[in-house]
Amino acid sequence: MNPIVQCIPNFSEGRREEVIEAIADSIRAVEGVSLIDYSRDNSHNRSVFTFIGSPAGVKAAAFASCKKASELIDMTKHKGEHPRMGATDVIPFVPIKDITGEECVALSNDLGQQIAKE
Repeated sequence: MNPIVQCIPNFSEGRREEVIEAIADSIRAVEGVSLIDYSRDNSHNRSVFTFIGSPAGVKAAAFASCKKASELIDMTKHKGEHPRMGATDVIPFVPIKDITGEECVALSNDLGQQIAKE
């Protein structure tokens, strides 16, 4: 069995190319994870990334990208049309192959705990 998870995090940056590319690079750096798409919206000042891989790899890439966003995005200066909660707004996990929705929920809970600790 080779479980595959998709992750689609949203970040509160859609204008500064260097920040968006740094987040993309943090995902690309995780072995076994494929960054399959990312896009940005200037008026919303938001970017959305899509990547897939093993549950452990996707969790590692999600953490790395969240950490990079927290280092580079200053929410006290953020302006945009889209409502936002933080530098990272959402980190959805989607079951693709050989993994259940419940296992993706557990993965998101584990990631949330790791983010809270660090």
